[in-house]
Amino acid sequence: MADDPIIDRQHQREREQERQRLREQEEKDLAVEARRGARPLEGYAGGHTTWASAQDDAAASVVHAHDAEESWEASQRQARLEPEPVGSAVEEEEDEAPPERD
Repeated sequence: MADDPIIDRQHQREREQERQRLREQEEKDLAVEARRGARPLEGYAGGHTTWASAQDDAAASVVHAHDAEESWEASQRQARLEPEPVGSAVEEEEDEAPPERD
């Protein structure tokens, strides 16, 4: 069946169509790259929001306050081939899974 000329022609046609599609995509990319200027963010609606970046910063400083220390300690444990401590953050997150709904 590997020598079936009909299947071979079909595969050849599919490969040629894919090459043509890729050429068209590349031409579009080159046309966009040739234009200079500001580019909008993808999916950016431009609507007004009351959310302030300070809100993100304040929340992140609380949530991620000890990330660097915890990462360093985990790296040191791993370097010493020590097991993860019981009750690690990963296990705690798994334990806090939402209850099943009926």
